[in-house]
Order: sequence, then structure tokens, then C-alpha cells
Amino acid sequence: MIPEAGSYAARLQIDYPERLDRVTTLLRPIWIIPIGIILALLTGAGGANAVTQTGERVRTSGGTIMAGLAVATALMIVFRQRYPRWWFDFARELARFAARVGAYLALLTDRYPSTVEEQSVHLEIDYPDVERDLNRWLPLVKWLLAVPHYIVLAVLAIVAVFAVIVAWFVILVSGQYPKRLFDFVVGVGRWALRVQGYAFLLVTDRYPPFSTK
Repeated sequence: MIPEAGSYAARLQIDYPERLDRVTTLLRPIWIIPIGIILALLTGAGGANAVTQTGERVRTSGGTIMAGLAVATALMIVFRQRYPRWWFDFARELARFAARVGAYLALLTDRYPSTVEEQSVHLEIDYPDVERDLNRWLPLVKWLLAVPHYIVLAVLAIVAVFAVIVAWFVILVSGQYPKRLFDFVVGVGRWALRVQGYAFLLVTDRYPPFSTK
């Protein structure tokens, strides 16, 4: 019997808001900028120009912290069969903060993202027992095994963007987020989190379900 998706090691739930503020919704692309910059600095998102000693300008790639964390975790599991608790806690809290920022950007909540409080975004990731629950060699190929999910998620992400745009107009008129659109956008985030937990956070060997539930 296949376990239900809700029992997966990485879980996301966002409280549905009965009413949303029209003004903050209208100005969301502006309000998101400060906290978005903080998240970008934390995750190394985007890129930066660096100048070498010879005066040559070099473009550095973004996502260095997240990518480095994933590679380091994989190597730790492969060679030492260890996943230090402080290491896991950092990755989990960073994922939680990113989820709060993402929920605010997607209009799923009016509350400005906190760096510490859970607020209405409930993200849980189970701490793995590496020796008992994880195959030490799978981290070498999980990122490849998850390719089908990347393809599906790329399509779903495009649809989710259009869903948020539609919701933006509806909120400005009615002050409410259409429930079906809300559930869909949250579901895409939930799916992406499961893939992240499997392929990059490496907290489970159970293959992510193709489901938004």
C-alpha cells in the first residue's frame, strides 16, 4: 500500500484567509522588495559581478548557498552517513523563511514575512535517521531521478503565475482569494517542497508523489 502524500517527510500547509487587504495586494510587488532582497542575500540568489586581480570582470552564478548546502549534505551522507542536527535545522528554517516570502508574493497571506515566526505558513520537514532511513549512495543520483518532477513543476509554475495574476484582480474587486486558485497555488508549492526534500535536502528516500495534495 502506498502511503498518502500527506504523510510525506516534507509537508506544507497554508491557512486560507477569509479576507485580504486590497491596498497591500495592489502594492505587493513593491512591499515584497525589502524581504525579497534579504532572502536573495541569504540564499545567494541571482548573480554578482566580481573583479579579479588582473582587472577582468567575472559574473558569479547565483544560488551558491543552496547548491553548496545540497552538495555538502550529499557528501556527508555518502562518506560519513551523518546529517548533523544543526545542519538540518539551518536548512529547514531557511526553507520555512523562503516559503513565507513565497506565500506573501503569491498573495496567499497579508502578513509580512517574519524571519522567525511561523505565521500562517506551516512547513514541516522530518529529521532523518541517516543510518536507518537513508541509502548512503542515493544522494548521488536523486537529483537525476527527480527530472520528471522538474519538467512537470516547470509547467505547473507557469500556470501558477497566471493563477496568481487572476487572483490579484479578484482580490482587488472582492477582497477574497478564490479558494480553488488558492488550493492550486499552495499545492504547487507543496509539490515543489517534496521534490526539494527528496533531491536536495535529502531527508527521505521515498520518491515524491506526483500530487498537489
